[in-house]
Amino acid sequence: MSTAASLFRSLGEPARLAILRHLAGGEHRVVELTEHLGLAQSTVSAHLACLRDCGLVASRPAGRATMWSLAHPGELVDVLASAERLLAATGDAVALCPTSGAGVER
Repeated sequence: MSTAASLFRSLGEPARLAILRHLAGGEHRVVELTEHLGLAQSTVSAHLACLRDCGLVASRPAGRATMWSLAHPGELVDVLASAERLLAATGDAVALCPTSGAGVER
């Protein structure tokens, strides 16, 4: 279970989820991700490094740039879609959870 917990921790950062959702539409360069997400280049690069280390994204050189994509697009899109269905089924319960909800400081 600790491996599964590690996976969910990697998905637990809103910026990383936003990056994964954007990459679900196809591969992108860091500059495109920063423009789309409104995040600093260093922030996007750090999140991509985390996601790469977890095996969730892959990169390939493209001239002087690096193209980023989902390493396992089908599986990852399935997990995200399942999470959305579960959130819809539970309503606001997760956001209001006193242990891990939106208002809990980490």
